[in-house]
Amino acid sequence: MNRIAHFEKVSLEQYTADAKKCFSMLTDENCKEIFDRIRLPLRATSGSAGYDFFIPLTVSLEPNETVTIPTGIRAAIDEGWFLMCCPRSGLGFKYRLRLNNTVGIIDSDYYFADNEGHIHIKLTNESNQDKTILMEENSAFAQGIFIPFGITTDDCAEAVRTGGFGSTSK
Repeated sequence: MNRIAHFEKVSLEQYTADAKKCFSMLTDENCKEIFDRIRLPLRATSGSAGYDFFIPLTVSLEPNETVTIPTGIRAAIDEGWFLMCCPRSGLGFKYRLRLNNTVGIIDSDYYFADNEGHIHIKLTNESNQDKTILMEENSAFAQGIFIPFGITTDDCAEAVRTGGFGSTSK
């Protein structure tokens, strides 16, 4: 197996700013407490392809409700690889939990973005059986898989990323 990346936390300042945008009831003190408990993603078994992301605070998601989770995590990824993010298989199967962008793609240069490469995961409960999802703090709720990619022989991309969503098309 190739060892091509590592996870780390964003700064407390970045986490606090992002968490307060997603959850307006949070205070600086709440954010610090949550930040201190954030766990880095891990594989559950030696045969697991995905790294489990752990939700940093308890979230209840009603059917057709959407929430953005600031994970507090960033990934330093070698060039030629990306991190694909998906909901945990069981949550998708049991509740129709979906990422709003269907599949999250974290490019290697996102690490250097203005927001420190902070990975946010936006989820929607698409349950058609009126099932509420309760995701307890520090439970695995998403997974990331590192995947290699190629480029065309005439590729000429020279732009430098500064932001997150949509920043490379400006």
